[in-house]
Amino acid sequence: MPAKKKQSNRPLTGKALVKEVNRRIRLARGHWDAHRNKACRRERDTVMALYETLTKEQREQVPQTLRVWLRYRSEKYFGGHRTKPGG
Repeated sequence: MPAKKKQSNRPLTGKALVKEVNRRIRLARGHWDAHRNKACRRERDTVMALYETLTKEQREQVPQTLRVWLRYRSEKYFGGHRTKPGG
């Protein structure tokens, strides 16, 4: 069994934060592909909170495919999109 990583109490910043956002989006996407919706929602909530802390420059470092997937899943399946009035 591999050794457990020591958890740090310091918040992530810079490249480490971008790397964590990328990792978590990929993890959420893996849960989605495996039809584990509850796990996907939990990861998506976590990654959205982290993504909101990124600066504009840091957001551009997240691959476009991951950004599109996150936005699409967030809006279509987890709320955040607006419906037309009366429709």
